Amino acid sequence: MRKIIFITGATSGIGKATAKLFAKNNYDIVITGRRNERLIQLAKTLTETYKVDVLPLCFDVRNKVEVQAAIASLPEKWTNIDVLLNNAGLASGLDKIQNGKIEDWETMIDTNVKGLLYVTHEIIPFFIKNKKGHIINIGSTAAKTVYEKGNVYCATKFAVDALSKSMRIDLLEYGIKVTQISPGAAETEFSLVRFKGDKNKATAAYNGYKPLTADDIAPNIFYVANLPDHVCINELEITALAQANSTYFHKK
Repeated sequence: MRKIIFITGATSGIGKATAKLFAKNNYDIVITGRRNERLIQLAKTLTETYKVDVLPLCFDVRNKVEVQAAIASLPEKWTNIDVLLNNAGLASGLDKIQNGKIEDWETMIDTNVKGLLYVTHEIIPFFIKNKKGHIINIGSTAAKTVYEKGNVYCATKFAVDALSKSMRIDLLEYGIKVTQISPGAAETEFSLVRFKGDKNKATAAYNGYKPLTADDIAPNIFYVANLPDHVCINELEITALAQANSTYFHKK
């Protein structure tokens, strides 16, 4: 029987790259996201290329009712989940706190914190019942050092950091692994979303250095998910060579 990974935010970036890598290594995949056309296309690609089973679930992690309904609809086979990748997350806007837009704050809090909690809350019972499981949360270097105009985004990632550590403690008695992977600057759709579709601003964010890509992060997710049963990596922080932390870069 193949192992199963459940991935949120699978339609682009780290989620999509991870889905491809795990499928290549013979995992069955539950892919989730808001963009149904992308989900269906990704499912088709993974199925045809890697001959694995793929279940697409279209829902918004911010919507508690949608999350509950989607996960409750899982056929019995798909509840035997081995790995949950809480990847769905975003930054919205880049303003000083006094100029911040409340709708941006709510989008980040609802996605990065509440969305992660909604999904995790529904998956944990499967892990407890099956006496196995691994939660992998995508954090950020922004959870370690705040930066100018990062305010609420940084706060949400500090929350992910705290939740990851708390989950590790709370789930210890059940033998459930919890890992936080904290990437630095990665050229995905992240900046495009942050700058509301402004491609010039999104591209400029990576001028002067070579950033990470989703394909740099995915192998690390695969690595931590495939260690011996008694080994748990609690946290992994990954940056481009030119980035020391969320505030220090060497740009040419």
